[in-house]
Amino acid sequence: MPSRSTSTAPAGRRRPALTAVTAVTAVTAVTVATLLAAAGCSGAGSGPDSGGQGGQTSRNDQDGQEDGQNTTDTTAAPQNLTSQKLDWKACPTPSAAEGGGTPPSPLPGGTKWECASMSAPLDYAKPKGATIELALIRAKTSDPGKRIGSLVFNFGGPGGSGVTGLPSFGNDYDKLRTRYDLVSFDPRGVGRSDPVECKDDKQLDAYYATDMTPDDAAEEKSYVNGLKWYAGGCEQKSGKALPHVGTVNAARDMELMRQVLGDDKLNYFGISYGTELGGVYAHLYPKSVGRAVFDAVVDPNQSSEQGSLGQAKGFQLALTNFAKDCVSRGDACKLPGSTPKEIENFVVQLLDQLDKKPIAGLGDRKLTETQATNGIAQTLYSKEYWPLLEQGLDEADGGSGALLLVLSDAMNGRNEKGQYSNIQAANAAVNCVDSKQRYTLAQTKAKLPEFRKVSPVFGDFLGWGLLGCSEWPVPGEWEKPDVSAPGAAPILVIGNTGDPATPYEGAQAMAKALGDGVGVELTYEGQGHGAYNAGSACVQNAVNGYLLDGKVPKAGTVCK
Repeated sequence: MPSRSTSTAPAGRRRPALTAVTAVTAVTAVTVATLLAAAGCSGAGSGPDSGGQGGQTSRNDQDGQEDGQNTTDTTAAPQNLTSQKLDWKACPTPSAAEGGGTPPSPLPGGTKWECASMSAPLDYAKPKGATIELALIRAKTSDPGKRIGSLVFNFGGPGGSGVTGLPSFGNDYDKLRTRYDLVSFDPRGVGRSDPVECKDDKQLDAYYATDMTPDDAAEEKSYVNGLKWYAGGCEQKSGKALPHVGTVNAARDMELMRQVLGDDKLNYFGISYGTELGGVYAHLYPKSVGRAVFDAVVDPNQSSEQGSLGQAKGFQLALTNFAKDCVSRGDACKLPGSTPKEIENFVVQLLDQLDKKPIAGLGDRKLTETQATNGIAQTLYSKEYWPLLEQGLDEADGGSGALLLVLSDAMNGRNEKGQYSNIQAANAAVNCVDSKQRYTLAQTKAKLPEFRKVSPVFGDFLGWGLLGCSEWPVPGEWEKPDVSAPGAAPILVIGNTGDPATPYEGAQAMAKALGDGVGVELTYEGQGHGAYNAGSACVQNAVNGYLLDGKVPKAGTVCK
């Protein structure tokens, strides 16, 4: 998901730009189908971010360390939290902050999802102080005799609910359930885990419709005032939590989770932002790393500006690939233009027209330039969404913005009832407490030409996103995350050459930053955000071989 803090956007990660909503927040097939039905639209699209061998034993160490060598972190949860027992029960109906809906359906074969809550310190600097409750979900292993332990998933965002995300993709990971309990969670500030709240549904409808690529002084003032207004709402509703929702604390929560689940090692599958969270965990707790996979990898070496610029290039590349595919189908392509460049120019012109005059959307809501850009970006997360993009652009050219608005709504966490999850609020909160960078209006405007040069479609959108944290009430923690993890078990790092939200170069950077003997890079020559669920048997065999059997692929393996 690019990541555009405190504004509308898609998912990749922490850069205050488009909002990286990964496999989870890049709409699931169920979400798209529901919203399309509500909009009265047709269209097809489907979903989308060496450890212990058998019989792991329980650990409830008070400090979470092994012989004083396990961690570079100086904080730890007290024994009453590391030894807590989870009360697993049938999963409730998802909360509004999780996106609403119905309880998860059983997996094939009848295995039911179970949910529990885990207590964690609000402030790890005061581990015996106030606590928060973190929501967890699991599906127990299908073969207890071969069980390795738990496999913990984070699908990205930041801001994506793992409690609703894991069941959405449960069938895709069912083979991994032969040796693991599949586990995920709502990170602090997300979904059911003390969610960050900023504004109500009606206010968010108005906010997401505003112009987030200003063209003159009046629009610039309105944009900055909107950022202040939004951040002020977050402080008013969730001020006590805001300093504590960052990635470092989420990594500490995973270490506590490992102990509470009774696992010697944390076996982990991180996607999109989940790769950065996994990297930070590996840095803090290298000897607790079990078998881990990073898919759709965030580049840990990039600043906010570099990350946003990379996403601009990535989404532009994905749009070009879509346009090439459309042109290759000749008259079957609904869009005007006989070359990819002509189709891209058509998209630019359409957005310019929407900037001047929004068109009919859904009910009394119109499609604005910002929402159209957001909807376009949504469809570039997976090649399977390309038919929706073609249809949405064609309909918008004819004066109907319903489909692109539906796609933008899905990105922003708005359901067919007009209710918003807290995905964007959490995304803003995590991004801004992580990143130290605070850009001024003058600095942002000075960067815009470079952004426009790399992407005529997404450049303004992502360039103006640099202002995303400028009004945030809590300071950021780092310039760049430290993911060095000397002594950790091998971590399989997968890069997709056509990934728009987390460009391919991030995988190589992450593998190198993790350290020699730790980061093992695998390349997938494909399209879309992520690789494991993209349909490549080569990728799935490599991942399954490592997670299930401990077979580390050869570094530099290429899958097509």
